[in-house]
Amino acid sequence: MGKTNVPPMTIRYDGLFDFDGLYAAIIDWAKNYNFRWHEPTYKHKVPSKSGAEQEYKWVMDLKVTDYIFYEIELEVHVWDLKEIEVKDKGKTKTLSNAHLYINMSGKVVSNWQNKFKGKKIFGQDMGGMYEKFVGVGKVEEHFDLLYYRMINLQALIKTFFNLEAKGHAYKDYLKEN
Repeated sequence: MGKTNVPPMTIRYDGLFDFDGLYAAIIDWAKNYNFRWHEPTYKHKVPSKSGAEQEYKWVMDLKVTDYIFYEIELEVHVWDLKEIEVKDKGKTKTLSNAHLYINMSGKVVSNWQNKFKGKKIFGQDMGGMYEKFVGVGKVEEHFDLLYYRMINLQALIKTFFNLEAKGHAYKDYLKEN
């Protein structure tokens, strides 16, 4: 089983935002691209005068083929978190005011089912041949695809915080609207 790591991406934000909306937007993005969503870690520390501290780990994965598997991991750290009631167009909304740090990392996993792993020489030889003639090029192609998917997700998050333009520069590469 081989793993190829995609360069990590970081988003930092300080201010007022809709945390529930951000959470829902990321889950919708994952569903839109057929990723499975997991939240393996959630930590909430006792609030101080400056606010609460929370840590999340969100994992999205996608079985692309019998040989290729994608995994995107978001580590979210929120501190000085305070909930604030805001009136918007006559309706009361609860927003979060906090410092936010999101670290996004990804990897392309080849031979994720360990089909060619074993003690038998024939199986190892077949695995080596498959990796050499079929797998290597595919991993490089999938590395690019996952990297641009992550840029797409980063653009969604930045757009949510009004940190950049609406959309991303690589949508033509992915043949999307």
